Amino acid sequence: MDRPPVVRSLADGCVAVACRWRAHHPAAEIAATGDRVLVLEDTVELQCTARDHVPLRTLPGIVSMAELVRATMRLRPDRVIVGEVRGGEALDLIKVWGTGHPGGIATVHASSAQGALMRLEQLILEVALTPPRALIAEAVNVVIFIAGRGRFRHVQTIARVVGFDANGYRLVDALAETALPPFPPLPPLDFPPSTTPGELP
Repeated sequence: MDRPPVVRSLADGCVAVACRWRAHHPAAEIAATGDRVLVLEDTVELQCTARDHVPLRTLPGIVSMAELVRATMRLRPDRVIVGEVRGGEALDLIKVWGTGHPGGIATVHASSAQGALMRLEQLILEVALTPPRALIAEAVNVVIFIAGRGRFRHVQTIARVVGFDANGYRLVDALAETALPPFPPLPPLDFPPSTTPGELP
């Protein structure tokens, strides 16, 4: 059975989770895939129950997030998850995602799905002269924008990244393009005939 594009992208592609505040990662859902999962964080927050799960932590002044991201290439990951992207490690992450390591997840702070990709550009500019927009569009498959805080947090947008052109990143509303199957037809009602028009049997 062919899966809708958004389902294929969420399962096999790389996802940027954008939010105004701290987001909840779907790391627990990934545990069921059986993949080798590398989880990179500054502090221990994400819960991942995957059997092949490698947690990696930064150490101030010793190991940076950028160094951790670069080190993942030598650890044979299936999925690379970054708790929060805050600096130039965005460039290293995009390179990892774009070189045969799909299925990653990362959080960035932004005010919209489009803004999440722009935020990645800003972070990359900390270590590069120009952001690799075409590579970003190729490496990031889905952007999920989460709005609200606390109990009022909710998914506002799920957008597929389908390319980059002169007008910027091209996003498609993944929820709008996923058509639900029609309801099956109802069986005909079989009432006994009424003796008087308008009279219930």
